[in-house]
Amino acid sequence: MLFQIYGEGAGWQLLGWLLVFTCLVLANEFARRSKMGGIICFGVIPVLLTVYFIAIYVCAALGMDWALNNDTYVHMTSWFHYAKLYAATAGCIGFMMLKYKWGIGKTEWFKVFPFVIVAVNILIAVVSDFESGIRGAMALAEYGDRWWLSSENVWLYGGWWNWVNGIAGILNILCMTGWWGIYSSKDKKDMLWPDMTWCFIIAYDLWNFEYTYNNLPTHTWYCGLALLLAPTFANALWNKGGWIQNRANTLALWCMFAQVFPLFQDASRFSVIPVLYADGFMDSAIRPTAVNPTMQGVIAIIALAANVLCLAFIIKRAKEQKKNPYKNEIFTDQKDFQIAMSRAE
Repeated sequence: MLFQIYGEGAGWQLLGWLLVFTCLVLANEFARRSKMGGIICFGVIPVLLTVYFIAIYVCAALGMDWALNNDTYVHMTSWFHYAKLYAATAGCIGFMMLKYKWGIGKTEWFKVFPFVIVAVNILIAVVSDFESGIRGAMALAEYGDRWWLSSENVWLYGGWWNWVNGIAGILNILCMTGWWGIYSSKDKKDMLWPDMTWCFIIAYDLWNFEYTYNNLPTHTWYCGLALLLAPTFANALWNKGGWIQNRANTLALWCMFAQVFPLFQDASRFSVIPVLYADGFMDSAIRPTAVNPTMQGVIAIIALAANVLCLAFIIKRAKEQKKNPYKNEIFTDQKDFQIAMSRAE
């Protein structure tokens, strides 16, 4: 079992997951189906939030109580969350430029942007994974265990699984093929990357879930499961080829929500913690005395194996087809690719 979901609160925890998953699917549909929807989600809202974030930190520096006690200021101080929010939003804007052929979105060279922004997002997470591995080693030398307290007052347990998953993330970047195979859908609702088929999506989802399980353990029920399954669900059923756009949209929108309402995950009836916290709770004021990191190690190995297999499969196909897998599309015989291309202009 991955999470502690049992007892009287289990119904609320399951309801919370269903609400997040459903809202992410619907929010993605709102953002992708029209220019206005995209502009509101990735233009207007981020600008308003940026003003809000700046106001919080300026007022906190001036000693104002409302800012010092603000949930965003207290609970969402990590560099990672801001980097992820703005990197994901930048991806959404770039994808809209490609989809609607705005400005440089018309050019051939800009088609490589989706690869670059996804690679940057993966590297941000890889650095965070490695940081946790290093902090865990430092804690082991100083305290005799691997627990370390993050800047957001969450106890993390850093170990070899962080290094294994970080390597899986690096390999995942190499599993993105057909960098220039970017298209607009005929109905202008989607930016399509047809060569990003189920092979990459499964490898990515496993790696990213393990990343959240390692480094965002108190959030991973939502940002690990619901957030990853929402774009995969849409891609599987009605939006073939649009997975990366779905992923960017849902990630950016979730980061906006979580940055403003962190207690939804951290301290509410919807909160869920993983089995890592063997004491059954996570209190920043109390150093954990029991730990169960088994699933961190198991999932890290699975994620690494999935990415090794995916990359090996890509290399094999590239050799058979005598193609550069990054300049050319290599999954053209797969049904998912063909369905996506039937939607392209």
